[in-house]
Order: sequence, then structure tokens, then C-alpha cells
Amino acid sequence: MERCYSGFQFCTLNPIKNCLYGLVAAALLLVQNSQAQQPTPVTISLPKTAIPTYQLSLTGNLVSAQHANLSTRIEGLVSEVNVDVGDQVAAGDILLTLDPALAQHVLQQYSAATAAAQATYQEDIRLVKEAERLTKQNHLPQNELTLRKAALATSSALLDAAKAEQQAQAARLAWHKLAAPFDGVISRKLTESGEWITPGTSAFELVSTDKVYLDVQVPQERFSQLKPNTPVHIRPDTSNQTQTEGRIAAIVPVSNSGSRTIQVRLVMENAQHTLLPGTSATAVFEFSPSDEKSLMIPRDALLRSPDGSFSAFVVSEQGDQLLAERRKLQLGLQSNGSVEVLDGLKANDRVVVRGNEILRHNQPVSIQSTTESVELHTAP
Repeated sequence: MERCYSGFQFCTLNPIKNCLYGLVAAALLLVQNSQAQQPTPVTISLPKTAIPTYQLSLTGNLVSAQHANLSTRIEGLVSEVNVDVGDQVAAGDILLTLDPALAQHVLQQYSAATAAAQATYQEDIRLVKEAERLTKQNHLPQNELTLRKAALATSSALLDAAKAEQQAQAARLAWHKLAAPFDGVISRKLTESGEWITPGTSAFELVSTDKVYLDVQVPQERFSQLKPNTPVHIRPDTSNQTQTEGRIAAIVPVSNSGSRTIQVRLVMENAQHTLLPGTSATAVFEFSPSDEKSLMIPRDALLRSPDGSFSAFVVSEQGDQLLAERRKLQLGLQSNGSVEVLDGLKANDRVVVRGNEILRHNQPVSIQSTTESVELHTAP
């Protein structure tokens, strides 16, 4: 029996046919080896030097910075209601009017009393001047001048009292109109034309939407890291695409004994009315454990070893060839987006972020593109 050695298989049956199969298989193996030596396309990223930060997300309910139940200062019959639920109003807008007829008549009475007091006062002034002239000519006794001056003082006081009563009645007449104390939206209307309302009875509920605040409970272990200038982003749960910058308005330095948390009030502008009072929102605090900068790389560059350690491929040059060099890394803070590298990388290293799953140490690669390194954000 003839034997054939193909270089990869030993043939004993049908030598010619088996030898041909062996030659074809050897050729395929050579082709595969040749393809394996072709550079693997990869995407790289350069480490970014920045201060590492981490995020703390807390939820709470948005509350209007100004919220009021409006009522009139005096009792009366509602003659006109100018707004309805959902109306936007500006400060000073008249919301309702009470019947002013009786108040107007009273004001006329006080106006007439003021006019009479004014006339008496003017006459007393004339009498005093006349008495002063006659006294100088010795045509009038001195005590008459004294009496006239006393009458003038009395009429002056009566005139002041009449003016004060007239002004008070004018104010009471103005109170027949209920004006909006600030810009906002009417959230509730509790009266209608023809109703009799009294002071303290709520007629409208007015809510400001231009400025809102958010109260959140921060874990007590984060108290020392809270500062007035700590960056905070507000994300309303009504819209995942909206984010507003907030600021810390107050830190209540009293811990809740049950939850071991500290209340923090956040204030934010709401000019676009994207933050709705009464809805929930998430506050994202950004903390920096230190002021020292570190190297940060995308988390996509990391590869986990069986022993639990992490490594990454770095593109290095050897002659005219680019090779993937595997580096063991010591990590710091990490998140879904990026990671802090404490040891194992340099600032100018080209780190592989795509295509690294199939790489081997010292495998030839070709750089297809470069991505920007992302900033580090992580939960505690």
C-alpha cells in the first residue's frame, strides 16, 4: 500500500485522492495564517488629564418658590371674575372685583368732610392774620389773638383727620379689587360672580412657575463634601431630554435620625417652564474627592482578567509595524463611561477602545479612528 504525507495528514487509503485533500487543506492553512498576520483594525483614544469626579443622584418633588392662596382684604359681593384655572397672570393683574357702590358713596362723604374741614382751616388762617394786624394797631386785645390761634390749631387737626379718613376709605375702595402679588399661573379658582366672600376665604390659588426649588435628602456621609458651589444638574422625570442647572440654596445642618440624611434645598430658574411644580425630578450632584488631576480613559478600553485584575491594549510602534501591547492597570474611581487610571499608562499612550476583544499581545493592528475620552462620572 502506498503512503502519502501531505504535511498535515497521513493517508493510507486511496493515496492519490487523500494526498490531494491534504494538499488543499495545507493550502487553506497557509491562507489562514497569512490572513492572521494582517493588521486588525482598531479605534483608539488618548487618555484625558482631569480631576476625577463622581455623581450622586437623588430624587425629590419640585415645589414652586412662590405659592399663595389669595383672598380679599374686605368682605363683599363678587361682581366680576377676570381669570380662570390655567391662566398666566402678571404681578398687578386684577383677578376679581367686588361691588364698590357702597364704598364709593362713603368715599364721597369723606371727601365732602375733608372739603369742609379745609374751608374752616382757611377761614381760621384768615382770622389769625387779621387778629395779628389789629393787635399791632392796638385795636384788638391780645387774648383774642390767642383764641384765634387755638381755633386754627384745632381746624388744622380736624383737617388732617378728615384727610386720613378719606385716604383710608380710598384704600378700602381699592381693596375691592384683588390683584396678583406675583407672576404665576392660576391653579385653582374657588369663587364666582355673585358670591359673597369674606377676608380669609380663599378665592384663587396662584403658583409661580418662573422659579422652583427641590428638596432632597443627602446621606450624612456626604455632608462634608457639600459646598454652596457644588455643581448640581436637575433632570425632571417628565422629560428625559431636559436638564437644568441648579444651585444649593440651603443646607439644613440637622440630620434626620431615622434616615441619617440631611436636607438640601436646590433652587433653579424655570424661564422655559420645563420644570412643573408637583412633579418629581432627579438632582445629580458632582463631587470631586480631591483637586489633583488623574489620567482617565473610556471604560470600553478595559479587559478583565480571570484573577479580577484589569488591563488594556496600547498601540506601540516597532519599526514600520503597529502592535497591540497589553498593559496591566491599577484603577481608581470608575463608572459606565470612564475610569481613572492610577498606574500602567502614560498621557501619550494610544489606548484601544474598539476591536480589543479579539486582540492578542503583540498582534499587528491598524488605527481606523480616534475617539475623544469621556469625563469620569460614577456613582458612589
